[in-house]
Amino acid sequence: MRADFLIIGGGVIGLNIARKLRRIFSGASVHLIEKEADCGLHASGRNSGVLHAGFYYSPDSLKAKFTWSGNRLLTEYCAEKRIPLNKCGKLVVAKDQADHAGLDELLRRGGANGIPLEEISEKDAKAIEPRVRTCERALFSPATSTVDPMQVMQAMKKDALDEGVHLHCGVRYLSASKGRVLTTDGVHDVGYVVNAAGLYADRIAREFGFSEHYRILPFKGLYLYSSEPAGSIRTNIYPVPNLKNPFLGVHFTVAASGKAKIGPTAIPGLWREHYGGMANFHWNEFIEVAVRGVGLLATSNFDFKSLAVGELAKYSKSTMISLARQLADGVKSEHYQSWGKPGIRAQLVDIRKRKLEMDFVLESDKYSMHVLNAVSPAFTCSLPFSEHVCQQIKATLS
Repeated sequence: MRADFLIIGGGVIGLNIARKLRRIFSGASVHLIEKEADCGLHASGRNSGVLHAGFYYSPDSLKAKFTWSGNRLLTEYCAEKRIPLNKCGKLVVAKDQADHAGLDELLRRGGANGIPLEEISEKDAKAIEPRVRTCERALFSPATSTVDPMQVMQAMKKDALDEGVHLHCGVRYLSASKGRVLTTDGVHDVGYVVNAAGLYADRIAREFGFSEHYRILPFKGLYLYSSEPAGSIRTNIYPVPNLKNPFLGVHFTVAASGKAKIGPTAIPGLWREHYGGMANFHWNEFIEVAVRGVGLLATSNFDFKSLAVGELAKYSKSTMISLARQLADGVKSEHYQSWGKPGIRAQLVDIRKRKLEMDFVLESDKYSMHVLNAVSPAFTCSLPFSEHVCQQIKATLS
C-alpha cells in the first residue's frame, strides 16, 4: 500500500493533521492508522470536554498561542455541525487570601495572551453561581464552554472521510524502516510519517531516532459524577492551580448536558493504558513506568512524591468530595457516588532535567514528524495546532 503521508493515531490531533495535509497537499494520498476499532477512544474521547480560554499558560508557550484561537475555531465548528455547546463560563476561586497572588498571575497571563477574563468580587461570583465559595475575589472566564468530545470526534472523522483521508481503524503500527511502515494490515510504502500516537508516541519516535531525552509517563484522570439535576451547578468552578505542574486540581465541570462532575485526578498510572483492573497490562511497561517514577521520586525538580501521594488519596470518594466542598456549598456525599470512564494523560517527561514538560513538544526531519507532548488543552487547541504542525511539514518538504 502506498501513502504519501501516513498518520499514526486517530485522536483529535491525528485526525486534524490528516485533514489539513489533504488540504495543503491536495493531490497527495493521506492515510491514517488507528489501533482501536474507532477514532478517539483514548484521551480525545475521554477528556473533560472543556473548551479552555487560555489564561493559564505562559505567554511564550505554544499552548498560549493556540488555546484562544482554538477555542474560537472549535466553537465555530460546533455551531456549523450543530453540536450542542454549553457556554457556561468558568469561575476561578480563592480558598484564602494566599490564593490572591495566584489570581493576579492568572489575570496577568490572561491579559498578555489577549484572553477575555474578568476580575470580580465575591458578591459578583455568587451572582454567577449562588453556591460558589471564594475568599473576597474570583476570576470569571466568559469564553470557557463544554461539549461532548465524542460528538466532536465523530464529526471530525466524517469530515476526514469526506475530504479524502483513508482511515484504517483496527490497524496497529508494528515497526518502520527506510520509507516502509509495517502494520497489522501489511506494509505501507510511505513518503512521510506523522506520529500522533499519544501514549505510545515516544516509543514510535525512538524507532525514527527521536525522543532521545523524553519518555511518556501516564496519569489517570477520574471524575465523580453528580446525581443532582442539570443546572444545579451553573458554571465550571476551578481552584487556583499550582502553576509549577500541568494539572489544574479537582474542580467542578458542567457538561454539555448541564450535569456536573468533580475531578479529575492525576493519579500516576502503573502502565500506559492503565484504565482499570489488569486490562492492557504489559510487564515491560510496568517496569519502565516504575523505574521512571522511582527516578522522579529521588531526583525530580518538583515535589513528585507529594504530587503522587496527594493524587493517590483521590481514589477515595470522600477525599474528592472534601476538595469539592472547598469550592461550593451544598456538596453532599450521596450525590457523588458514580465514577465516570477514566482517561489517561500521556504526560511527557524530560529525563535529563527530571521534569514534566509543560508545553507541546514536536521533533521532526524530512521523513517524519513526532507529536511527543499534546496534553491538555490539546483538545481545545486541536485545529490551530494541527495547522501549525502541517505548516512545519510543508516548510520541511519545500
